[in-house]
Amino acid sequence: MTDTAPQQFNFKAETRQLLHILIHSLYKDREVFLRELISNASDAINRLRFEMLTTQDVVDPKAELKIHIKADKDNRTLTITDTGIGMTREEIIDHLGTIAQSSARKFLEAAKDKNLDASGMIGQFGVGFYSVFMVAEWVRVTSRSFRPDAQAVSWHATGDDSYEVSPADMTERGTRVEIKLKEDAAEFAEEYRVKNIIHKHSDYIGFPIYVGSEEKPVNKQTSLWRTARNEIKEEEYKDFYRQTTLDFEDPLLHIHLATDAPVQLYALLYIPAKAERGVFSLRKDDGLKLYSRNILIDEYNKDLLPEYLRFVQGVVDSEDLPLNVSRETVQSSGLMPKLKKVLTNQVIKELESLAKKDAEKYNTFWKEFGVYLKQGIAASPADAETITPLLRFKTNLQPDVWSSLEEYASRMKDGQEVIYYIVGEDPKSVLRSPHLDAFKVNKTEVLLLTEPMDSFMLMGLRKFKDYELKNVAGAEVEGVDQPRAESEAEKIPEGDFNSLIEKFKQALGERVTDVRASNRLVTSVARLVDADANSNPDLQRVYKYLGKEYEIPKKVLELNPSHEILKNLLKLEPGSELQTIVIEQIFDSALLVEGLHPDPSSMTPRVQKIIEAALKMK
Repeated sequence: MTDTAPQQFNFKAETRQLLHILIHSLYKDREVFLRELISNASDAINRLRFEMLTTQDVVDPKAELKIHIKADKDNRTLTITDTGIGMTREEIIDHLGTIAQSSARKFLEAAKDKNLDASGMIGQFGVGFYSVFMVAEWVRVTSRSFRPDAQAVSWHATGDDSYEVSPADMTERGTRVEIKLKEDAAEFAEEYRVKNIIHKHSDYIGFPIYVGSEEKPVNKQTSLWRTARNEIKEEEYKDFYRQTTLDFEDPLLHIHLATDAPVQLYALLYIPAKAERGVFSLRKDDGLKLYSRNILIDEYNKDLLPEYLRFVQGVVDSEDLPLNVSRETVQSSGLMPKLKKVLTNQVIKELESLAKKDAEKYNTFWKEFGVYLKQGIAASPADAETITPLLRFKTNLQPDVWSSLEEYASRMKDGQEVIYYIVGEDPKSVLRSPHLDAFKVNKTEVLLLTEPMDSFMLMGLRKFKDYELKNVAGAEVEGVDQPRAESEAEKIPEGDFNSLIEKFKQALGERVTDVRASNRLVTSVARLVDADANSNPDLQRVYKYLGKEYEIPKKVLELNPSHEILKNLLKLEPGSELQTIVIEQIFDSALLVEGLHPDPSSMTPRVQKIIEAALKMK
């Protein structure tokens, strides 16, 4: 047999297994085969363009660098032609007849998992060309190398154990892939279907893609994210956002980034106006679109930004990222962490800039996405220092204004060494908390933390600069001047107060660890504090929100010795039902304020009795 005669070769074992999986399994996204073939065509043209930087001694040096796709629905065929570098006989056997054993093995191992859709893994394992066998009865590849003295060659396979290589008649440079489609893949011989796939996966390939007899390219070619910022109008940024998300509300912010160091990348990122996706949103999951040299390789990549920035939409494109590698290989190469670091730093920087330039717009962002940043503090304590300047809070003295910790610190009273906060169930009720009595009198500012995520955030937010954060609900909070009654005569005499304390202890029993006088209460009758100064009320709330089995430690009930309710309570008949139910109500009200009451509705009958008693006294 001579070199010019057809010759048959056998596929290696791993390749045969791989083809068997692709031919006999049904995958939901079979369209990726066209993405892979266009990607290969683009690579071939890129390689030719590189060769022509040093030599013009090539076949058809003036031929247009293009990709052409012809769909024939009557014959159920699809043909993809490029004017790229082409292949010699040896190259076509090397490129199409074999596959790296390690790549094939990894694909086969991944494909064993029945829950995985292997069509989504095609490009990851370097088996992109073979994806054509998901849709093909047979494939013929005809190629003419760019080298003037090279002969055209044809490669033909049906997906069986062997393939055939033979001489071919092809005068133009490049590669032509002819596909006879299976009956259940006839849709791919429809031009509209081909165009849809190009728009979805290959719109930004840098070379024109022609379909059928059309004279204009189907693809955009020039990607917005690779265009110089000074050449783009604001409306173009908005249009691109609308096209990729179907969100017709303008984004709050766009970030256009192009850099060569420490890693080469282009990025166009958006912060939506709303956290919740619209019903018609094209984006069904978190993650950025990841491109390699204008070719989409991952629709929802979650490794490019930390989870607390998962609300960011957009695209990232890097020429440093190889097309056909596994995610694990990219991770181990150290490239993905570099991309993530650059992108994260840029998003944080842009948010900080927005906060300084447009506080109102930043507040709009905070209301929608602040909970994500709080989650970042809780889940990524190592990033807390980066995230903390972006946090915003309302306070007891400015309940309608968002303040940063920097702004809070600038308003601290002379000698104040800690940042105070209070955790509550909602913004209105927390302002009535007895824990704030002393702070109201002294006009000391306290952060109001009223969202469930706040308790989780506090696990990672312990300090800001040199200021420790401290919960005002603690039994002893240093640095606050204790409020004093105008005269000792206003207080219940010590003997009577001690007697009252005993009545509370008898009525409440083991539900409290102690009852004692408070020097922190002014307008409130009572408050609950932890018996142990080392107890962590924030952790208690975390367990509560997680629904974990966690017994909240019994509290100490502190009473206000100057309060009129307690003075009148002493006037009631000792041990009477009314005195007992008032004591019970004082305790339950304290539980309610703390958000610890297990069944608030159970107070209703008791409140009714107290009302009836009060009316009888009139």
